[in-house]
Amino acid sequence: MSTAVPHEVLHAHTADAALAAVVRAIAADSGTVHFLRDDGCLHLGGLSGPLPPPLIEKIRTIPMGKGMAGACAQMDQPVTWCNLNQDDRGIVQPGASASGMEGAIVVPIRRDGRLVGTLGVANHGERAFTPGETAFLESCAASIARFA
Repeated sequence: MSTAVPHEVLHAHTADAALAAVVRAIAADSGTVHFLRDDGCLHLGGLSGPLPPPLIEKIRTIPMGKGMAGACAQMDQPVTWCNLNQDDRGIVQPGASASGMEGAIVVPIRRDGRLVGTLGVANHGERAFTPGETAFLESCAASIARFA
């Protein structure tokens, strides 16, 4: 997979629109963008695809280190699972496994080398993201950083 950022991501006017383009390009079923705020937490900045309302409420604000997005932000590196229902490390939160999604990845969003958020995508079925797909998502995340 090419790491070139799609035109629809580069020219989107909102984080939601950019995220929707990323979700389509990577053939995922849903996605989220979170931005790091002054309180040290990640705040929901974009959403694409079907997620249950109770889960959306749980992911509006995510502390560093909690769940996949929080772990990604804390480590400042991608976090991925082939199947969210088979987490033996204790990172995936119960709400995430109840979402119906299985294969998921979250990558850091960086601006000028500094963490400003996370970009996550997920699929209904098991999925192992390749190094090329991870690099593609990181390139897209760099473009989405403009919304932070």
